[in-house]
Amino acid sequence: MSTRRTPAGAAVMQPQVTAAIRAAAFTELAEVGYGKLSMEAVARRAGVSKPTLYRRWPSKQQLVLALIAEVAVTAAETPDTGTLRGDLRAFLEVTAAGLAHPLAARIIPDLLAEAVRTPALAEALGTGLGEQRRERVAELLRRGIERGELPGDLNIELALDFTVAPLFWRQTLRGGTTDPGYLDELTEMVLHALRASPKGRA
Repeated sequence: MSTRRTPAGAAVMQPQVTAAIRAAAFTELAEVGYGKLSMEAVARRAGVSKPTLYRRWPSKQQLVLALIAEVAVTAAETPDTGTLRGDLRAFLEVTAAGLAHPLAARIIPDLLAEAVRTPALAEALGTGLGEQRRERVAELLRRGIERGELPGDLNIELALDFTVAPLFWRQTLRGGTTDPGYLDELTEMVLHALRASPKGRA
């Protein structure tokens, strides 16, 4: 009976190595920005060899795109609390915390600026972080419609813009803070707007 050999180190990317590279890449992005990011600096900060890094990600663009895709999965998670108000409040709290993270607060504006010059990065931000998050929030809204908490003719696309935009504007563009009181008030305002369907009032 034959036994399977574990591939040698060149063929294996151990979880702790991946985690170290991920942390190093985020820190480098926050400190120097995408334009000055170098694979050599990431490898040095992560404590790995350059061949180890390049075997997994041949370029800094591929590394950053992979990070965006990974973050998108976590960022898109939305809880099902049983009520629209609870779902919306939880979503806003998680989103606010993510935008307020020291690394995210420095990385996101830089990536948005770089995306103007780098089509692949723009697409990753749009289809990764953007679309995955929007689809999860759309699920949240559809649950509200099914429960009868939102009008059946709700314009979901417009509702998605309205739900996400206030936090993004306040934290990313203005650098404002979001305490629990602000999130409570924003939840109520968004709920009021979503329930006042223009079609329903026609």
